[in-house]
Amino acid sequence: MLSTLAAEFAKSRLIKYLPTVILPAIGSTLTMVAVSAVFSIAIGMVLGSVLYVTDRDGLLPNRYIYGILSRVTDVIRSFPTFILIVAVSPLTRAVIGTTIGTKAAIFAITLGCFPFAARMTESALQTVDRKLVKAMQSFGASIFQIIWKVLFVEALPVLVSNYTIMLINMINMSAMAGAVGAGGLGAIALTYGYQQFDYVIMYVVVVILIVIVSLLQSLSKLLYQRLK
Repeated sequence: MLSTLAAEFAKSRLIKYLPTVILPAIGSTLTMVAVSAVFSIAIGMVLGSVLYVTDRDGLLPNRYIYGILSRVTDVIRSFPTFILIVAVSPLTRAVIGTTIGTKAAIFAITLGCFPFAARMTESALQTVDRKLVKAMQSFGASIFQIIWKVLFVEALPVLVSNYTIMLINMINMSAMAGAVGAGGLGAIALTYGYQQFDYVIMYVVVVILIVIVSLLQSLSKLLYQRLK
């Protein structure tokens, strides 16, 4: 077995592609995930707040608004990742001007993940004691003040934990997006690893993704404990 592994490594072009292809791909993947996360969380915080406020037990119950937003988020979340990326390609081309590259991937990943962020925001806000919300209402606090200064502050540890799950999902999406021209580590594993039968490169990419996810989870646990 060791001899087989040694033979695979000997014929691999890992050393050649590491500085010129793999390292830049790590940067592309991190860029895709980071920028998509910013957009998804920003949109998700707004939509999640609206879902919380317009819920049956919310501050301003409105079954029509809640029903529409709830249905839209659930429909988008039900799409398999790869199908979603392909399905939104015409919209991606119309908005970005292309369906390949990092910018196109950011747009597609954001479309796929903001519904998750919205639901995760809503569920996190629902963990806040409603007695605290009622108390703030009795003091004359506005809905915006209750949301921003009470709900988000109290729910912050849960939000960090929830958004970490979404970030891990984004890493998976970025890898799948590589199969349709997005670049990043997914494209490297497919093009330079699987298609060229260089399994060393493919497994190295897998290890890199595992390390990124592990670091993200460790950071999330640290932040959660500090905020808790």
